[in-house]
Order: sequence, then structure tokens, then C-alpha cells
Amino acid sequence: MTDPTLPPAPAAPAPQRLRVLYAEDMAQLRELIVIVLERDGHTVDTVANGALALEKFLAHPGQYDVVITDHHMPGMNGLELTSALRALPYRGHMIVFSSELSEAVDLAYRRLKVDYILPKPIFPAQLRELFATLGKAPAAAAPRITASSR
Repeated sequence: MTDPTLPPAPAAPAPQRLRVLYAEDMAQLRELIVIVLERDGHTVDTVANGALALEKFLAHPGQYDVVITDHHMPGMNGLELTSALRALPYRGHMIVFSSELSEAVDLAYRRLKVDYILPKPIFPAQLRELFATLGKAPAAAAPRITASSR
């Protein structure tokens, strides 16, 4: 029973809802990420490659808090997309998913100040934990996670 003379406990802050653009050539992975993130209240737009992501981003500048990209995609890969977005300049969060990256490509992503480089497969619990962190930190302050530090 609560004491009516005490002020009510402060409500926990609502988690930040993020607007996400996800570039991935595998339709099943796009669908999985949409299901996981939209259940947590985030808005997710998906495209099949980097060129389509850049086109969508340019059509709606300022709309996205987070851009997630696969590295290996036809047409424009994730590194090319990241480079193009940083040249605009896009200062939001950047996440790279990849099954494998060479040391040179990993370093190139780091130079472009991506927030996270995560090895595939990505598990829903891991993604939810990551998005909880993103909602609290500015893009430049987010810690780096790479396949090599896993």
C-alpha cells in the first residue's frame, strides 16, 4: 500500500525511439531487423543496397538517427555508403554488420567513425541492447565493438 502523503515516484524515462535506415541485400535479414526494432518502438526503413540507401537518405535528409549497413552488397557496398554519408556530412549513428572484414576495411570504417562494427549473425537480444545504448549516447561518444573484440 502506498502512503498518500508521499509524492508519487518519478516515472522511468521512456526509451528513445530511433529512426533507422537499414541497407542489406538479404531480404530475410531486413525482415528480421524490422520485426525486432519495430517491436521496441523504433521506425525502420529498409533498402537492398547502399545506392538505394543513399538515394533514400538524400530524399529525406535529417530523417534518420541511425544508419545500419551490411558491408557486402552489390552496387554500392557498406564502406562506400558510409563514406558518402560522412561526406554529406551525416553525424548520426552508423552501424556495420558483416560476416567478415579485412583489417584494411575495418580500419577504413573506424576512420569514418562508425559507432559499431558487428559480426553476423546479429542476435535480437544483442540488437536490443545496442539500441538501448544508442538511445542514451551521442553518436561520437558510442563505444566501438568489432569482430576482433568479440
